[in-house]
Amino acid sequence: MGSEFASDIAQQGIKVALMIASPMLIGALLVGILVSIFQAVTQINEQTLSFIPKILVIVGALMIFSPWMSDTLTNYTKEVFLTIPKVGGR
Repeated sequence: MGSEFASDIAQQGIKVALMIASPMLIGALLVGILVSIFQAVTQINEQTLSFIPKILVIVGALMIFSPWMSDTLTNYTKEVFLTIPKVGGR
């Protein structure tokens, strides 16, 4: 149960981390692509133009998805804490 349990917990942790980070990452990716297309069409070569829209999208995604993110992280933490006695009690 030792190494199998540790690998399962690590796999679940990585999965939860990716799920929690994905709304911000996907939003920033889409805004970055749209700003890059806009810069290519208008021939504006300003490096700092994409930072403000990305920051706004990330803050908006945090505001919208924060209840879901906290629920997901809380459920994972509860699950990990509930399995600790099972491992320690062998």
